[in-house]
Amino acid sequence: MAHVLPLAKRVEVVAHLVEGAGIRPTSRLTDVSKPAILSLLLRVGDGCAALHNRLVRDVDCRTVQVDEIWSYVQKKQARVQLGDSPEVGEAYVFVGMASTSKIVISYRIGKRDEENTRAFIADLRSRLVTMPQLYSDGWQPYIAAVGDSFAGAVDYAQVVKNYRAGSRGRRDDDHRYEPPRDPFITRTPVFGVPDVKRASTSHVERQNLTIRMHIRCFTRLCNGFSKRFPHHKAAVALHMAFYNFCRPHEALRVTPAMEAGIADRVWSIEELVTLALAESPADPPKPKALRLPEAPAGAPTAPARALPNGRGFLRLVGTASAAPVAPTPPAAGRPEPEPPPPSEPPTASRRMVQLSLFPADDQ
Repeated sequence: MAHVLPLAKRVEVVAHLVEGAGIRPTSRLTDVSKPAILSLLLRVGDGCAALHNRLVRDVDCRTVQVDEIWSYVQKKQARVQLGDSPEVGEAYVFVGMASTSKIVISYRIGKRDEENTRAFIADLRSRLVTMPQLYSDGWQPYIAAVGDSFAGAVDYAQVVKNYRAGSRGRRDDDHRYEPPRDPFITRTPVFGVPDVKRASTSHVERQNLTIRMHIRCFTRLCNGFSKRFPHHKAAVALHMAFYNFCRPHEALRVTPAMEAGIADRVWSIEELVTLALAESPADPPKPKALRLPEAPAGAPTAPARALPNGRGFLRLVGTASAAPVAPTPPAAGRPEPEPPPPSEPPTASRRMVQLSLFPADDQ
């Protein structure tokens, strides 16, 4: 009969792995062999991926940030040869995170190419129920992927940071992060009506730091990198489940899953391991029709009409004049200002509002 690790020992092993310990340190700390740890990692990682696939659905959030974090398997991409497996080399992790609840909605591990970008955005779209403000970096395949998956039902902008030259025009590593002469951040609207002033990828970039701190194979300049792609995927899936359900966020004081309304309590490591080992694979979610987000309190309701076949919403943003206000008398000793042209009210203040496209009986 094969030796089976007791549940308490499994929990101890997983507790070390999710806090950034490598396979060898975990083996020394728990007195469990490396093959047993790797086998447990694969089983728990597959279960965590199935848990994420089943639970993280129908997410209602207004702002989503996406980014990619670099890593590699067995060797760096520059050393990959023709006869090597396609799993060897760089292995990016695409991450889509809700800015408010901080929950990781979707993730994907693979090469940084158009195929994986499209699959990642399609999975992200299938887990949302609200039309989001979507922000990403300048990776070009995002534009086609977002256009195909969201089909117009998105407010999307790209945020590009310029690290090309420092304030003194130097490009070496010591001066890489100096403020450049050109604008440091360029925000470009792509689809819909994104809030360009608030466009940012800072939250998901901070989440990249959490990944590097909690997964040993993502630590730079060390020998803890992944040697096989299945173990790399399992480590990422374990971390994402731990981050969403077990680790209270320092700013929120609850887990991201609780903040998003997916969980009602903080999961323990033992509960995560038990559920992951018992979880069976499930079909991926199917995209649902997106609804417009609720307007903030006190804001006017914006008229909109859904386009056929889920192609988004027809909206109009324009300007309208507010009611005239009383003129301000000029200061003593100063000449009275000239009146404005007849085409405009003399003292009208202008503000941004949304104009209705539809008759009152169609709203």
